[in-house]
Amino acid sequence: MAEARCPASCGELIQGWILGGEKLISCPVNWFSTVSVTDGVPDGHERPRMRQMLRAVLAYFDQPAEMARGLHISFDSTIPVAKGLASSTADIAATALATARHLGETLDEAALATLCVSLEPTDSTLFRRLTLFDHQTAATQISYDWQPSMDILLLESPHILNTEDYHRRHRQPTLLAGAASLERAWQLFTQAAERHDNALLGQSTTLSAQASQHLLVKPDFSALLALVEELDLYGLNVAHSGSVVGLLLDRQLHDVEHIHWQLQQRNISQNYPRQHLLTMVPGGVR
Repeated sequence: MAEARCPASCGELIQGWILGGEKLISCPVNWFSTVSVTDGVPDGHERPRMRQMLRAVLAYFDQPAEMARGLHISFDSTIPVAKGLASSTADIAATALATARHLGETLDEAALATLCVSLEPTDSTLFRRLTLFDHQTAATQISYDWQPSMDILLLESPHILNTEDYHRRHRQPTLLAGAASLERAWQLFTQAAERHDNALLGQSTTLSAQASQHLLVKPDFSALLALVEELDLYGLNVAHSGSVVGLLLDRQLHDVEHIHWQLQQRNISQNYPRQHLLTMVPGGVR
């Protein structure tokens, strides 16, 4: 048996029009999709693109296509789907590496990224480092040598959004209108990475989240901004093509129970009834 796992993403740290096109930096957190590939008959208990990725990896390593009929895929995932948590990227990236390992092969990050974007827009959680990524072509991959030590209170909305539907929208005029804000957000992110500064990171993500409101509205966004300001949290981030919001904090410095209470008092919890305290982790397929 060959196994691999890839983390979820709490939305994106930043996403928008950067360097002449839409780019993103994902926010890996400690939820995972784990995929196993073994010899055996497929049983149909697979996520949609897993079999497609298995076949793509066989082709990449010049293996016969009919070999797929004798390979069994199983998976276990703690990642909610259709919320902007990179569940599909985690599924297909883990499938790719598990398949390669089953074949006795390896895939580097660049090859993995190319395989993934050939199937669908892909989150940068497949990279070990935080990476500015062209999630549709893989043409841009700018990595940063910093792993923030940060917790995230993930606010989960009951609303679901198909990422492919989001990408089919005519978004370019709005993305271009927000380009200056995203340029500033990217500058702040770069400074944060250079200085290892969580507060600057929070400014960056909040600026990107504000720009995203023009594309995909998050309920109670103004109230959440006010809460971040009043409780002196680092900032907030959003799923730019999903429904979740993350409050960026340090559980050693910030009173998480008080944050929960404030969310209740301000009726924000009505729109985000499920709340999860998570930790930022390095990306990459394990």
